[in-house]
Amino acid sequence: MNKAIRFNEFGGPEVLRWMDADIPEPGPGEVRIRHHAIGVNFLDVYQRTGLYQVPLPTTAGNEGAGVVEAVGEGVTSLKAGDRVAYAGRIGAYCEARVIPADRLCLLPDGVSFEQAAAMMLKGLTVQYLIRRTYRVQAGDTVVFHAAAGGVGTIACQWLKALGATVIGTAGSVEKCELALGNGADFCINYRSENIVERVREITKGEGVPVVYDSVGKDTFESSLKCLRPYGLLVSFGNASGPVPPVDLGILTQLGSLYVTRPSLLTYTAKPADLTAMAAELFDAVKSGNVRIDIKQRYRLKDADKAHRDLEARKTIGSSILLPD
Repeated sequence: MNKAIRFNEFGGPEVLRWMDADIPEPGPGEVRIRHHAIGVNFLDVYQRTGLYQVPLPTTAGNEGAGVVEAVGEGVTSLKAGDRVAYAGRIGAYCEARVIPADRLCLLPDGVSFEQAAAMMLKGLTVQYLIRRTYRVQAGDTVVFHAAAGGVGTIACQWLKALGATVIGTAGSVEKCELALGNGADFCINYRSENIVERVREITKGEGVPVVYDSVGKDTFESSLKCLRPYGLLVSFGNASGPVPPVDLGILTQLGSLYVTRPSLLTYTAKPADLTAMAAELFDAVKSGNVRIDIKQRYRLKDADKAHRDLEARKTIGSSILLPD
């Protein structure tokens, strides 16, 4: 019997239940895959708590990697035995599942299941953030919050390869050292340093053209104050809680600023865009410009512990779940 981590109500990690789950045969346009590794992300936490509403009951998780076991009618792009990965499709915390074929990406040689599970959602997020939402150019100086996290460690490396100057932020000396080791030119310890003052000091008072902020409530105001006139705040997460209502007049006062709230689901809605984005991500990893830093591995049945560690900010780099 297939096993899965499901939740029947919103709440803390204790609502995650290890239980039996049926696997239907793949229908038209679908395939069945057996997971070899599964990613852990703050998105999973937001859905579990109800910050992002999902239908209940549901299987948790949003990215994974494994092998195609069976294909449904009309599927010609994949076959049994293919190595695949995906992101942004809820229901990943399970041993096997059925998923639309056009949501899957073929894994190239040289990219392991564990790497793929740790990088698809995070890496595709970085791709759209720095190549599409604001297309970073050589010579740009950017601020990237949570620079020692799963998204942040990928972003620092990729930004450095593009020729950007990277100002990361993190909450400890150890995490700052990790960010610096992954390509950040500076890392501000927000527990002991003032983010805005340090950014202004580093940029000689100018500010930066873009701030990438997955922290949310605790950093929103300081992120705006790090921007130069016409700068862009890219708010893409809520690790500290959702951003409260904002008086848009503050954008005028701080220099005719821009704010956006992008989503991976929007950027990957068209299969052709998903394929192109994944190809750029795979190339960045295969070239050695981006290393996937897996620091925590948990058994799939221990997903509740993975969530507790993530929410307590005990993790660095990426975390994955491994089926037995």
